[in-house]
Amino acid sequence: MSEPTGLKLIAGLGNPGTDYSTTRHNAGFWFVDRLAEKHQIRFATQKKLSGDLARIKTPGIDCLIFKPATYMNSSGRALRAVADYFRIEPAQTLVVHDEIDLDAGEIRLKKGGGHGGHKGLRDISEKLGNADYLRLRIGVSHPGDKTRVLAHVLGRPDSGDTELINTALQRGLEILPLLFAGELDKAMTRLHTRGQRVKDGEQKTEGREQEAEDGGQKTAGKGQ
Repeated sequence: MSEPTGLKLIAGLGNPGTDYSTTRHNAGFWFVDRLAEKHQIRFATQKKLSGDLARIKTPGIDCLIFKPATYMNSSGRALRAVADYFRIEPAQTLVVHDEIDLDAGEIRLKKGGGHGGHKGLRDISEKLGNADYLRLRIGVSHPGDKTRVLAHVLGRPDSGDTELINTALQRGLEILPLLFAGELDKAMTRLHTRGQRVKDGEQKTEGREQEAEDGGQKTAGKGQ
């Protein structure tokens, strides 16, 4: 049997409730909320599936959007329920989550791999019995000390980081048509190449600013 292609399920990870809605750990929820808004669809609570569910159904696209209501560390139970009920394979699933190993504003797409200490991913891999699902990793930065990680992800980003994260979310939305079409390699290339161009541009700008400063120093030196 050939491996299924094209997305059938997009799950954004987070914690339910207003107390957590603006915290970094809810970056996955932020993404799917924007996706639902873009397609003008609404989530409906599905108690049997332990989460909120919406559906994108347009010509060429039939994909579920899901927000587990089980809290982050038990995300796998809800995803397993949805996958079993709708007969969705891990290869047809995209999990969107916060990533402390990426700076705010960075976003990366990958298939499979370990959980990297992310308890939501760990539970999903355990409950699905398979880690070959896609992951869209939304950078929220690392606090610099592992003892501060929990407080960091359950904290709110400042206005600067919020702007950077929102830009990353938009970039993630832009590559979804490729994923719906099963074009994983093209989606990764577009997302990651664009990100590198932005970084290169920042480095060039910094280089030009340094050259200007060096030039100013040289001119001042001649004046002395």
